[in-house]
Amino acid sequence: MFRRIDEKTLVAGQVHAEDIAAAKAAGVTMIVNNRPDGEAAGQPPAAEIEAAARAAGLGYRHIPVASGFSAGQVAAMAEALEAAEGPVLAFCRSGTRSTFLWALARAEVGDDGEELMRKAAAAGYDLSPIRALLQR
Repeated sequence: MFRRIDEKTLVAGQVHAEDIAAAKAAGVTMIVNNRPDGEAAGQPPAAEIEAAARAAGLGYRHIPVASGFSAGQVAAMAEALEAAEGPVLAFCRSGTRSTFLWALARAEVGDDGEELMRKAAAAGYDLSPIRALLQR
């Protein structure tokens, strides 16, 4: 269910409150929710995931991405990754937006774009749509 993209980041599709225990067991210390509330029918609200994360002693950030990536979203993701004391689990509908946002945040702090593309590919994600944005 969780895909590791680097030593500090895992991504996933939609996470539910009952998935938080598995995330904690995997060493996750922070949950980052990249879905806007109400994006799809049956999607749990952000507040529900946040409550479950906090009850399990995990940090939580909500950085919703609907379309495109703003500088603010990239900065918020970079800050979340930096602030976490251990692995972060970022999720969206399929894990793709979370992986894109992770890569943009890592590129912003100087990580090599080609290396980011390799890490994402190893986890099953294709960053070619944002390749030009990863070349800093």
